[in-house]
Formats: sequence, C-alpha cells, structure tokens
Amino acid sequence: MSYYRGPMRVATWNVNSVKQRIPRLLPWLDERRPDVVCLQETKLSDDAFHEVLGADLAERGYEIAHAGQGQWNGVALLSRVGLEDVRVGFAGMPGYPTPETLEARAISAVCGGLRIHSLYVPNGRSPDSDHYTYKLEWLAALAKAVADPSTTLLCGDMNIAPADADLFDPDAFAGHTHVTPPERAALAEFAALGLRDVVRDRWPDDRVFSYWDYRAGMFHKDLGMRIDLILAGESAAGRVEAAWIDRKARKGSKPSDHAPVIVDLDEAPDGDIGPVVPPPSNPAKPGGAKVKLPQTPE
Repeated sequence: MSYYRGPMRVATWNVNSVKQRIPRLLPWLDERRPDVVCLQETKLSDDAFHEVLGADLAERGYEIAHAGQGQWNGVALLSRVGLEDVRVGFAGMPGYPTPETLEARAISAVCGGLRIHSLYVPNGRSPDSDHYTYKLEWLAALAKAVADPSTTLLCGDMNIAPADADLFDPDAFAGHTHVTPPERAALAEFAALGLRDVVRDRWPDDRVFSYWDYRAGMFHKDLGMRIDLILAGESAAGRVEAAWIDRKARKGSKPSDHAPVIVDLDEAPDGDIGPVVPPPSNPAKPGGAKVKLPQTPE
C-alpha cells in the first residue's frame, strides 16, 4: 500500500443534504482546496451520490467513497491523497432500530498515510429514549474499533458538545441530549486512547461553534454549539499548523446549519488563522440571550 506523506488539509462538514448543497459545496472545494473531505448527512444512495457529484469531483481530482441509505444519514470521503482500504461502518457497529439494521453513519479509508473516518454519530433524541442508548452503544463500539489510535483521525458530526464552553448557554440545554455526562464520558474515551480535539487544543479559551440552528437570529447572534470535531492521533496532532471553523460556508443563501471544520497538517495555506473565520460581527454576550430550544417542553 503506497502512502502520500506531506502537507495535507483535512475538512469535515455536515452538509445536511448534499444535493441541496451542491451550489455551495463545489465553490467551497475550489476556494478551500481540501485534500481530504469528510461529509455527513449526504441523504443520497451510493448511486445517486455518484450521479450528481461524481463527474464534478473527479474533475477536481477527488476519489470517492460513499455509504448512503437514500433520504437518511449518509457519509462520504473525498480524497486527493489516496483512498485505500475503504471500510463501511466499523467492527461491532450496532444497528437501529434492531441490531441488524445498520445505518449509513461511518466510513473510513487510508488517506495520506492516516486512517480517516467520516462519522455521523446518532443524535440520541432524548435521554430517556432507546435512541440515546443506541448512541452510547455506538460510541462505545467505535472506541473499541480504533485499532491504531496514533494514525487515526475521527472526523464528523459527533452530536456531543465536549464541554459547557462549547455551548452558547449551558442552561438552555439542561435535560437535553448532546450535553449529558454519559455522552461526554463516551466522547472522553477517545481522549483516553490518545486522540486529541485539535481545534480546542489550538484555541483553548475561545468561543468556537460549528452548528447554529436555522431559526432567525441564532447564527447572526452566534448562538451555537461545537459538535463537529476532528480528533487526531499523535501522528497527525503533532503536525497541526492550523485548525479552524469555516464560518463563511455557513453564511449566505441556502447554507447547511453546520460549518466545515478545517485542519492543516505540516503547512497552513491561509496561515494560522482561526478559530472562526470570519468571526461573528455581533455575537450575543454569554448569558445575555435566553433562548428556548425547539424541543424544550412547554
């Protein structure tokens, strides 16, 4: 197996329906020129993904690996630095609603000498639901499946805010998923394996979000969450020259509700920018905006 080894830009982006996001995705690829892209919530079958994007991605030099299930879920890897030993799912991955019903939530391959995973972690829905149990089981199985943490990158929508600093208002999330101690403990298992949250490593004290609800004002007031992560083993973490949220991709017409996370290894084409590019112009002050989440019971 031949590995490319050199400067590499890795990005992850929950596009929330790739077909709707094509007018945003292709110009973004041309502007940011990532070497490896992890996509989540493609919401297309494998055949449909290749039909609508295959030619445009090939023209840009990308090999494609996609795991889809039609209108739900769906993950992809795009690479210009090799795409070898592609694996759909991971060993021991549980299914939902039955153990045999495997969802399209994980795909990995060796790209540039690293095992890179594109992950769409189950949402969990509510802490008293079977989907929440499924989420914890899914994360536990993923941790067991990481064979060589040092050469691993886990990239994607983790559907967990690692700490209260990754929320616009921790009080607003009381009683909800994404912030419960069991979820955060499950995420911490990856740190115990040696995988580092490279954006937070780079910007330990900054306000950094990657997701903003579509409701009016949430994005412009910077009322968001940081749930899209890149967790890197030592072979990559020690090479990070820049790690940032591409907030520009969340602006404008028909965006995803998530922004891409970008990590530059060995060289940073745009310099050591960040943590959020561009920064919000009028963010709400911490604790100054009391917002009830959509799923908050009356």
